[in-house]
Amino acid sequence: MDTALWNLSPLGQLVLIGMAVAAIPLAYLLWRGRYRQAGGWHYALTLTTLFLTFDLVLFGAFTRLTDSGLGCPDWPGCYGHASPVGALGAIALAQTVNPEGPVTHGKAWIEMLHRYLASGVGMLIVLLAISAWRTHRQAQALRLGAHIHPAWALMTLVWVCVQGAFGALTVTMKLFPAIVSLHLLGGYVLLALLTLQAAQLWLQLGARQAQRVAVSVRAGLWLALATLLVQAALGAWVSTNYAVLACMEFPTCQGSYWPTMDFAQGFTLWRPLGLQPDGSPMGFEALTAIHMVHRWMAGVLVGVIALVLLQLRAYPALRAPMQLLGLLLVLQLATGLSNVVLGWPLLAAVLHTGGAGAMLACLVWLLSVSHVQMRSLVPLPTTLRKAT
Repeated sequence: MDTALWNLSPLGQLVLIGMAVAAIPLAYLLWRGRYRQAGGWHYALTLTTLFLTFDLVLFGAFTRLTDSGLGCPDWPGCYGHASPVGALGAIALAQTVNPEGPVTHGKAWIEMLHRYLASGVGMLIVLLAISAWRTHRQAQALRLGAHIHPAWALMTLVWVCVQGAFGALTVTMKLFPAIVSLHLLGGYVLLALLTLQAAQLWLQLGARQAQRVAVSVRAGLWLALATLLVQAALGAWVSTNYAVLACMEFPTCQGSYWPTMDFAQGFTLWRPLGLQPDGSPMGFEALTAIHMVHRWMAGVLVGVIALVLLQLRAYPALRAPMQLLGLLLVLQLATGLSNVVLGWPLLAAVLHTGGAGAMLACLVWLLSVSHVQMRSLVPLPTTLRKAT
């Protein structure tokens, strides 16, 4: 059943719903009332927004993996309504016309809950930008020391608007793989921006000094972050093209270490879901190529992260995020293998997406709380001196 892709009539109601969603964590922060230190409220708001953004990434993965992305085939509402309740008749008719289609009552609710949570996060980021400028002006008036510039919060606000646009295009372009992949990567960028601000505020409010590390450690962290972003993009491409099930065993694929693959077709980026640019169906060899490249890149990422973990052992102050990064790497390996050998179970798939986001946040935190050590001024840690 055809329906208009854009219907802005419920936009005002959705804004109110987003404000109501944002009001829940804000009420909790006000009830706790423990953030009376200068800048404490802004730090608590940043952490809360970061936590809910991570939840949003997880729920977005759940929405995609349950095939609920088109549960409401228009944007921003559901058949022109602010909730599936008002669209019961339209949803029932869509199911009658196409029983195997993407529209069901359950999927409609999953999709709209995702939009409600996204609206709530957007409202929190608006408030975060206002709070950042207010805190900045107070710091200038009191002539306080170095503090995080509010431009980071403004950049986060701009980016969440970009994310909203990609979310709309995900629906209106019918799960176009490149758009869906960019939407997931945009969620990771949002996590990175909020993590950077949280880390800097953590240093500022605790009067802590950033950990001095060797140049090689910083280079390793940047290399790990770049490798992770490439792998996340490949993972998004695997998921949005439903290429996970192209290989059902490990370490081989289809009984071979080098199965038949079509890289050119698999990595043609601008095309509809399941189709080539000319409208013909994608071949299975293309899905195999997508899957195998992601698998190979996982090996590269494991090696890079392992090197970083070895480097970080020399810095006791970074032990907690280092251990967390190691645990997340194990989680990613376990969930990645589960997706292959267990037939892409929903829990493992959602955790795999969340694990990548958590690893990204961990690496950004490590980069944010460390800086390059000058050998002429600061001696190397004992373990590094022995190694050199």
